[in-house]
Amino acid sequence: MAINMGDNDDMMSEINVTPLVDVMLVLLTVFIVTAPLLMNAVDVKLPQANASIAIDQLKNSRISITSQGDIYFDDAPLSESVLEARLKQSASNADFSVEIFADEGVEYGVVAKVMAAIQRAGVSRFSFVLQPETKA
Repeated sequence: MAINMGDNDDMMSEINVTPLVDVMLVLLTVFIVTAPLLMNAVDVKLPQANASIAIDQLKNSRISITSQGDIYFDDAPLSESVLEARLKQSASNADFSVEIFADEGVEYGVVAKVMAAIQRAGVSRFSFVLQPETKA
């Protein structure tokens, strides 16, 4: 689009950037307003890692669940009710944690009951131990 500027016969060949700047400012304003809302969609308090604690310093117990649903606490077989009592005794130590070794064929309900017993016993730290995948 060329504009004739009166006496001068030269054509003006510059792009008018004012509409572009207006659109960009509107988009920037929308982004600035909505970005904080997107970042705080889920309120999560992230844990802090303490690198000075070695794994062998923690008091770990092992709960194993076989494919038949049998439960072992530190290699001793026991029932769910006895498991909860044993966990309550051990949970008095602040550094106590539990490692769960569940067979891949065990029913989810058995694992859920063990997790509920751990929670009722007041144990706040437990983890699942998995076998690393091998590449073919």
